[in-house]
Amino acid sequence: MKKLQAIDDNVTPTLLVGVDFGLPNFDVQLEELGLLAQTAGLLPVARVTCKRKSPDAALFIGSGKADEIKQMVIRLGVQEILFDQSLSPAQQRNLERYFDLPVNDRTFLILEIFAQRARSHEGQLQVELARLQYLSTRLVRRWSHLERQSGGIGMRGGPGEAQIELDKRMISDSIKRIKERLIKVKLQRHTQRRQRQRHDTFTISLVGYTNAGKSTLFNALVKAKTYVADQLFATLDTTTRQLYLGDVGCRVSLSDTVGFIRDLPHGLIDAFEATLQEAVDADLLLHLVDFSSPNHPDQIAEVQRVLKDIGASDIPQVMIFNKMDVVPLERRPTVLRDVYDMNGCPTPCVFISAQTGTGLPELCQLLIDQLLAIRNHPKFSDAFPDVRLTEPFTGNIESE
Repeated sequence: MKKLQAIDDNVTPTLLVGVDFGLPNFDVQLEELGLLAQTAGLLPVARVTCKRKSPDAALFIGSGKADEIKQMVIRLGVQEILFDQSLSPAQQRNLERYFDLPVNDRTFLILEIFAQRARSHEGQLQVELARLQYLSTRLVRRWSHLERQSGGIGMRGGPGEAQIELDKRMISDSIKRIKERLIKVKLQRHTQRRQRQRHDTFTISLVGYTNAGKSTLFNALVKAKTYVADQLFATLDTTTRQLYLGDVGCRVSLSDTVGFIRDLPHGLIDAFEATLQEAVDADLLLHLVDFSSPNHPDQIAEVQRVLKDIGASDIPQVMIFNKMDVVPLERRPTVLRDVYDMNGCPTPCVFISAQTGTGLPELCQLLIDQLLAIRNHPKFSDAFPDVRLTEPFTGNIESE
């Protein structure tokens, strides 16, 4: 157990719990869960970790560890408990009854953050769909009022129909309506993409782990004013701007997408299909990596896994190692092309600091090299002029 800080009356004191089942991605310090809790407006006051071979069927952590946590809850004045792993509906219900406190898992926390941050109509629909899908699995005998019979004359539902059945049907109807509305949004996005394709627009998408600095880099390249903050999931809605590379005489479409994270709920991947479609339909992916994070190799692997899940793993990538302004020079690898070998060939890479602008000319030169390498592709045969770069790129970037 590790105590963190004093309790503030204006926030909810929260206890973080992580269970090590011997998996390689276990976070001993629960740092990412703590950042997620703070992003959601909670105050982590203590962290508890334990080791188990398998989850306890009833309480996930076992009765002994549950007794220990219960004493901590009383001593520290904890008002909510967060688990780093996903809980089954039965485990969540049993834990809430045992502690007499709200108990939530990592999936619920991510959904809450997305609900707080979504601003566009599409983003709000996607979040609501994911939340309803998550809630539909939590109705099973969790609340006592859901077990009451609601049938009879003048009552909703048929004879003997339980409240839980009514709630399930209401949620199912809401999910159906939201999916229908999202289909319309998806068609609108498809129309916009076809418009860009008719104009032979080369499309580039920024992807990467959350808080890697995608929005900062996006703003630096296209002079946009996308919201930037040192927190997880600062950007949820896809933003697209035109980037003009004067040295090549070419206009490209650059999109800033939602960040990925470990154990991203599958419901969110499905619900955000329309948003992530920008990455699927891109001609080039700029994979931004927070090089200052000690876990950046695991974060790279997680992003690659999600890209594979959404069908974007075969799209050419450029690896961009960001935040070099806070990384000692001796940590910079000398040969990354052989280390990060993807799709059977070395992946181009560059070191930058999106905050200070260091390395941006090199990034743009690498981007131009990628454009020139595929300019003979049938899709772009008429899009790029027949030019050759005789001088290195000097930062002639314009946006509109």
